[in-house]
Amino acid sequence: MTSESLAQASIRPALSVPELMRVIGREARAAARVLSLASAEQKNHALKAAAASLRAHRHKIVAANDRDMREASARGLSPALLDRLKLDEARVESMARGLEDIEQLADPIGTVLAEWKRPNGMMIQRLRVPLGVIGIIYESRPAVTADAGALCLKSGNVAILRGGSESTLSSAAIHSCLVEGLAGAGLPETSILRVPVKDRAAVGAMLSGLDGNLDVIVPRGGKSLVARVQADARVPVFAHLEGLVHIFVHADADLAKAETIVLNSKMRRTGVCGAAETLLVDRACAETHLAPLVKMLIEAGCEVRGDAQTQEADPRVAPATEVDWHTEYLDAVVSVAVVDGVNGAIHHIETYGSHHTDCIITENNWAAERFLNEVDSAIVLHNASTQFADGGEFGFGAEIGIATGRMHARGPIGLEQLTTFKYRVHGTGQIRP
Repeated sequence: MTSESLAQASIRPALSVPELMRVIGREARAAARVLSLASAEQKNHALKAAAASLRAHRHKIVAANDRDMREASARGLSPALLDRLKLDEARVESMARGLEDIEQLADPIGTVLAEWKRPNGMMIQRLRVPLGVIGIIYESRPAVTADAGALCLKSGNVAILRGGSESTLSSAAIHSCLVEGLAGAGLPETSILRVPVKDRAAVGAMLSGLDGNLDVIVPRGGKSLVARVQADARVPVFAHLEGLVHIFVHADADLAKAETIVLNSKMRRTGVCGAAETLLVDRACAETHLAPLVKMLIEAGCEVRGDAQTQEADPRVAPATEVDWHTEYLDAVVSVAVVDGVNGAIHHIETYGSHHTDCIITENNWAAERFLNEVDSAIVLHNASTQFADGGEFGFGAEIGIATGRMHARGPIGLEQLTTFKYRVHGTGQIRP
């Protein structure tokens, strides 16, 4: 049996988890050397073929997901997590279109970022190259299997995918379509690997770096998962702990616009990391804007927890505690506070925010510019829904996640963020005196 076929073979369950992960690491590194040299045409061929395979096998994918959903429901997963887990034919089609969108993007690998000539005649170039082998650890979202695998492939990186136990069957069905695409393009099937065991020891092995074979880890999931990865990983991590997303309705906000944006930001999909969790209303417009916004949210089925002034605006508002300002609900719950202008909004966000996504609604350009400049978050918006915090909406085709750190990548992690660079130096015999 070849190393390549071992990657997907039924022999794997017979291996211990440490042995299995060592095999996966070695296979990934071997594939990375091949994939880094693959042409854009080959990678695009694989993406097209994988998209076609997703469509051809959509019924099998949905059937596998139904089994995952039944088990997850029996385990008592929250409605928000079940929404992340659920696949239907429309969502499978969306995955396929996402692969095609990535295929249409320019290949970043080999792009010359800068070049210059030194006084001694040497020519120096800085050009994009893949990071190498990227581990993605994720919960609930089986669609990450397609998005992450495709983004890594297009950027010349090998992906090692470790999905959550609740999405095992769904992820396996999606992964088989990606492998079919790789095989059709003549690329190593081990270019996109899936960890086939639920044992959490597999995560520990990835955090250790797989004997130096793993270059970067991207966690997507709850706070406990991301915190563990950030604390224990021995390789670089692209991650955010939480999406504590704020919307600030400034004194000069148009009420109708504010209502539309706030409702979409909170209720379009409550379980995504770009969903608003805290609404801040400027004290200068609270008399006219606070009650209508709260009434709108409650009537849309959202529980509102607020400070004293918000409770006075509507008797249905529950009192907010200190914990609420720190909470990423990922559900139809929002905390509301009245603040003193831009200063108060920035102070609240800096105190409780997670540097993920924050928005101001205002017709005052000075206030908007100040907010955008001073709020230290990966994504800041003016008069637009926070649910645009998404790599696909940024034109990246898709994203592996949204990083809130400051090193290497910040915000949506798309193709360019999955690359690094190297220098090529052309000489004519120069030596250093």
